[in-house]
Amino acid sequence: MIRQFISRLLPQRFKKAPRIYDATQHNIRADAIDEAALIVVRRLHSAGFQAFIVGGAVRDLMLGRRPKDFDIATDATPEEIKPLFRRAFIIGRRFRLVHVHTGHDVIEVSTFRSSQTDEDATDEHGRLLSDNVYGTQAQDALRRDFTINALYFDPETEEIWDYVGGVNDVRAHRLKLIGPPVTRYREDPVRMLRAVRLAAKLGLTLAPTSEAPLIKLASLMRNIPPARLFEETQKLLLSGNAQETVAQVRRYQLLPSFDALLDTPTAERFAGIALAHTDARLKIGKTVSPAYLFAALLWPALIRERDARLEAGMKPAPAFLAAMDTTLEEHAKMLAVPRRFQGIIREIWGLQPRFEQRQGQRPFRLLEQPRFRAAYDFLCMRAENREVLRELSTWWEKFQKADDDTRKAMLATAPKPEAGSGSRPRRRRKKSQSANVATSA
Repeated sequence: MIRQFISRLLPQRFKKAPRIYDATQHNIRADAIDEAALIVVRRLHSAGFQAFIVGGAVRDLMLGRRPKDFDIATDATPEEIKPLFRRAFIIGRRFRLVHVHTGHDVIEVSTFRSSQTDEDATDEHGRLLSDNVYGTQAQDALRRDFTINALYFDPETEEIWDYVGGVNDVRAHRLKLIGPPVTRYREDPVRMLRAVRLAAKLGLTLAPTSEAPLIKLASLMRNIPPARLFEETQKLLLSGNAQETVAQVRRYQLLPSFDALLDTPTAERFAGIALAHTDARLKIGKTVSPAYLFAALLWPALIRERDARLEAGMKPAPAFLAAMDTTLEEHAKMLAVPRRFQGIIREIWGLQPRFEQRQGQRPFRLLEQPRFRAAYDFLCMRAENREVLRELSTWWEKFQKADDDTRKAMLATAPKPEAGSGSRPRRRRKKSQSANVATSA
């Protein structure tokens, strides 16, 4: 009923012409657009279709940032787009679009869409089930999520077309939903995650009307398919501002799994170290393995599972292996971590006890492990979190770089693992650490 009422109102708004900003009124120039995207736009124009750079690319350029992708919106349908390019592929079911391959680049081209109004277009929670009703550019603008993502840039005229006040919101560093916030969040609950991610990543302030429903509607996140939930979770963790994003996600209670995993000061501290390292690597252009990051987030849960088994009398090695199984079976499910990543996580964890073993040929065999570097970085984080002595990570840093004679000397003087090493948290002489902190795996 709500959607039908809105659909009766929207046609009145369609009659309003966009505000068009010419090149003297904004800071974007055609030479800032990727060459592959320009080729696609010009080909569509030459075939008689409208075509614009749209969404995040326009927003980022206005904010002085380099866009990751240059997406295109057009009035041509997928069937009309495909014949125009030698390598173009129609993809998607819920949202059909075209991937145009130009050299090594892939440009995503979508057709202008209108809002769904049929009774069967949403589920019982208001979530959209399909989104392939084509429409006008004005309709396409109104069905996008945020005003700052509903801007259209024509690289041939260098004009920005704005139907929803997005230019003013970009200039005000304001993130605002298009349309009634409750309805828009119900259409796609993932928009709540996107809202906090974009606000943290771009340094924007959520408009009060867009912020108000977040906690109230947080329960809708339970209806998101696991694969899509993992994709969005991965995006917010790899946004470059993961620390602030996770803090905001927890503030609005959008992912209860985060609260379950980060429910102690020790867990929060370790996650904070991992997220800070991730943000720092991304800032200097280095890659980050999602599996490594999820290994860090799940590590405190693994330690709790292990310690529970130790308290029950299980020996250290079996306790650790059983804890790995339980953590991946139960806790990884909360984050919808795919099985392809769980194998890597298991390898990183499984190498941790071996860093304590510094006699004979064991260090050399450990160096040959495919996941050694990731496991070593993980060890360094544990040392930073005071789970193991800093001396251990320093020893391994030196051993990796040393020549044969130095390595031989290091092995001769390396301490043997203490009896029961890794089975319980290391105790300080005067004050014991929290029982949640592990000496080693």
